[in-house]
This record gives sequence, structure tokens and C-alpha cells, in this order.
Amino acid sequence: MRVVVDTCIIIDVLQKREPFFHNSFEIFKAVAGGRIEGCITAKELCDVYYFARKSVHSTGKVKDIINKLLELFVLIDTGSDDCMNALAADMKDFEDAVMSMTAKRIGADFIVTRNIKDYKASPVRAVLPESLKNI
Repeated sequence: MRVVVDTCIIIDVLQKREPFFHNSFEIFKAVAGGRIEGCITAKELCDVYYFARKSVHSTGKVKDIINKLLELFVLIDTGSDDCMNALAADMKDFEDAVMSMTAKRIGADFIVTRNIKDYKASPVRAVLPESLKNI
């Protein structure tokens, strides 16, 4: 199963945000165990770098975090067609629409997020982390 993992899930794990950490960490474990193929976008990686840099205040530590994410997750590019399709999509949040169109293009089965309400019109079904184990 191929899933695109939303930024909020990654940040939940990196910052150990409660009450979300446990369910989000289960996604990391499923990816590490080969039970699912976890994908993240290049833009997400930039966002994670930004948030991590503000949190740990060390470029070296942030680079280590990014390297570990790149070892664990498949990095997917977002292209101009994804952005154009996102503009035409019936989704209110452009960033979510871009992720949705990117997920569609790569043939993802799901988008794993805590923000499923913004993905109602997505061509790729959005699921909560805890829902993925029941699928």
C-alpha cells in the first residue's frame, strides 16, 4: 500500500505532540517495517526543515532529521501539472489540493492526515493515522 504522509503527521512525531504522537508514530513504524510505502513531497521536507530548525536551533541536528526522513520515506516531486490540476480542483485549500493531485499522479492509495475535512473533494481518500490499520 502506498500512502502520502501529510506534514502534520511528521511534525506530530518529531515534536512528540500529544495526543497525536502515538497514532502518528504507528505510521512511521509501518513504513519502517515495510508494511506500507510512505511518501512525502519535497515541499513537505522544506516545511519540516523550517519547523525543526525553529525547534532544535541546530542546523546539524536538523540535517540529521532530514536525512533520517529521506532514509525512511520516498521523496516525491510535485510538478506543474499537479499545481494546475490543484487550481482546477474543487478543494478550498490550495496546498492540500496540490498534495492531493500529487498523490493521485503517483497512484497513492491514501493520504494520511489529521486534516481529513479539507480532503473531502480529493480524488485520493484521506484517512486518519489510526484508521489506516483497519484498511
